[in-house]
Amino acid sequence: MTKKIETYVENNDLNEIMLILEELDDEKLAVELLKEFNDKTKVHGQLILDMNSNLDNEEWKVKCDKARQDVEAVVQRIKSLK
Repeated sequence: MTKKIETYVENNDLNEIMLILEELDDEKLAVELLKEFNDKTKVHGQLILDMNSNLDNEEWKVKCDKARQDVEAVVQRIKSLK
């Protein structure tokens, strides 16, 4: 069975996220959110690229879904600040 590759953050979303973070008055919060966003998208990207080939397909899918939800949660938190 082939693995379906899904990306969560589109370029338009990424531009919006960066603009929101750049315009935040609280620079410390902006940096923390950007770091969290980068960390979550890194984990998701590594799973999409299947960098841990020890996972069976079902385990991979569960981890990908969780990582995508983590990215989505950070994106929603950032978007709620605009």
